[in-house]
Amino acid sequence: MAETGNTEWKVAKNDEGLRLDKWLATPERLGSRSRALTALAKGKIFINQAEQTSADAGRKLSAGETVRVWMDRPGSSQRRYSERRSSGLHIIYEDSSLLVVDKQAGLLSVPLPAKPEEPSLIDQVKHHLRSQQKKAAFVVHRIDRDTSGLVVVAKTSEAQRRLKEQFERREPQRIYLAVVQGQPQPDSGTWRDLLVWDKEELQQRTIKKRSEREDAKEAISHYRVIEKFAENSLIEVRLETGKRNQIRMQASLHGHPVVGERIYIDKPVKRSEQKIERQALHAWRLRFRHPIEQRPMDFTVDPPQDFQSLVEMCRK
Repeated sequence: MAETGNTEWKVAKNDEGLRLDKWLATPERLGSRSRALTALAKGKIFINQAEQTSADAGRKLSAGETVRVWMDRPGSSQRRYSERRSSGLHIIYEDSSLLVVDKQAGLLSVPLPAKPEEPSLIDQVKHHLRSQQKKAAFVVHRIDRDTSGLVVVAKTSEAQRRLKEQFERREPQRIYLAVVQGQPQPDSGTWRDLLVWDKEELQQRTIKKRSEREDAKEAISHYRVIEKFAENSLIEVRLETGKRNQIRMQASLHGHPVVGERIYIDKPVKRSEQKIERQALHAWRLRFRHPIEQRPMDFTVDPPQDFQSLVEMCRK
């Protein structure tokens, strides 16, 4: 494990496509993901002599690339990342009250308290808003790190309050696309489950009766099969409730885990057999009322290339 000095590795062919941070986190390299992220934040990682930053943590590696860890180097990446924070922000819509953005997979919606140096969507939005002399961005809802797609962010506390009230009343329409294992039967239906958030494991658990746990919450999702493949299906899922990891958990509970799932799955898929490097889940459509003007707003965004490539692979 590299602690000091200057170490180089060549990316092997069987490591092609791996995320940079996860590749660095292996025992023979930096030993943990937290060390990898710290090294990136401090400007100590280079690929083919180009300095990498926290924003490059999710970069996919290519075979033959040279990755250099320069642990003794005085870092500069923190400043450079600050300058680049909004560079990956894909704004779908913006006005004086809100932004609708297309979050890339691999990016946190909000910072983790234990790892504030990790890039997040809300940090990107804040950096963007500084050009408008605004200091704050207000979280309305979030999607999982490895889920791509639409997120609305408020630009004022009043817009945030009114949007959150809509979400609490279950008024917004949130529709996701997912590639799942197998073929759900019937072709459309509703999943209803009681979920409990495990604060230690940071994942959902399920129970049979509400009386088993006072903190149990009902999760409701409506699904529809869009296209069937030999081993998988492309489905549309409309959230009625919005619990953490809801679609991923319910899809697994009902026998059709999301392709690429790593947590809510009985038998982990070998890396060599994985069809996609994340869960194949995309927040495709978002409908709500404008918090100030009250007019209806309706947005859709196409899935990113990795999702589209997976669908094409399943069709063959």
